[in-house]
Amino acid sequence: MIQLKTIEELRLMKESAHLVSKTLGMLAKEIKPGINTLYLDKLAHDFIKDHGAEPAFLGYGGFPNSLCISPNDQVVHGFPNNDIIQEGDVLSVDCGVILNGFVGDHAYTFEIGEVKPEVKKLLQVTKESLYKGIAQCVRGKRIGDISHAIQNHCEKEGYGVVKELVGHGLGRKMHEDPQVPNYGKQGSGKVIKDGLAIAIEPMVNLGTEKVKFHNDGWTVTTLDNLPSAHFEHDVAVINGKPVLLSTFKYVYEALGIVSDEEKPFQLDF
Repeated sequence: MIQLKTIEELRLMKESAHLVSKTLGMLAKEIKPGINTLYLDKLAHDFIKDHGAEPAFLGYGGFPNSLCISPNDQVVHGFPNNDIIQEGDVLSVDCGVILNGFVGDHAYTFEIGEVKPEVKKLLQVTKESLYKGIAQCVRGKRIGDISHAIQNHCEKEGYGVVKELVGHGLGRKMHEDPQVPNYGKQGSGKVIKDGLAIAIEPMVNLGTEKVKFHNDGWTVTTLDNLPSAHFEHDVAVINGKPVLLSTFKYVYEALGIVSDEEKPFQLDF
C-alpha cells in the first residue's frame, strides 16, 4: 500500500534528503585517486552523526557500512574496502540517513580524474534519464510512465537498463511501495497522486543489461564486466508536479560544475 505524505512530512523528508546531499557534497571534495573507500565511509558516518542523524544503511539487512560504494563494473551495494581508487575509475556512492524519523536515500556516480569518453557518455545519459523519469512524476500519470521514459532514453543509446533492481517508495522506511522500475510501458502501474514520495534511481550498464549477484548477498556486477552508472534522487508530488527533495548542488559546488537541470523541479515549501 502506498503511503501518501502530508506537506509537513515532506518537509521533514526534504531535511533528510538534503543531509544526504550535503554528505555527498562533502565526499566529492575527498574522492580522488590514491584513497580507499573505507576512508570515505568513515567520513560519511561521522558527518551524518555530527548532524544529528543515523546512517540508514548501517545494519540494514546486515549491511556493515554507512555507504554503498560501487566502482566500475559494480552496479550497486558494493562494500567500502581497502582497494585504492584509480585514475579513470567511476564510483557510485549511495548514501542514506534517518533524520526526524524519515529516510533520505540518494546517489551519485563520480568520475575519478579522466575517464574514457564512452564511460563519460554513459554517466551523462544515465543522469539525463533520471530527469526524464522525474519529469513524468506528475499527478494522474502512472509509475510506468517514469519507467518508460528512463528505459527509452538509455536504450536508444544502446545501453543495458538493469531490470532486477528498481527504485522505490520512501518515507519512515527506506523501501516502501511502490516499486519504481527503470523499464516499463507507458500508462502502466500505480496512479501517481499528490503526496507520493519515491526514490528514482536508474542503474544503467555500458554493455549488457544482465547482472551477477554475488555470494556475499549484496554486491551486484555487470555480467560482461563493463562499467555501470547509478544516479538517484528523492522526489515528491506536490500540487500535481514533481518536486526534488534531494539535490546535486553540493556535489556540483565541490566539483565546479554549473548546471540548471534541477530548476524545473525545485519548490520552496
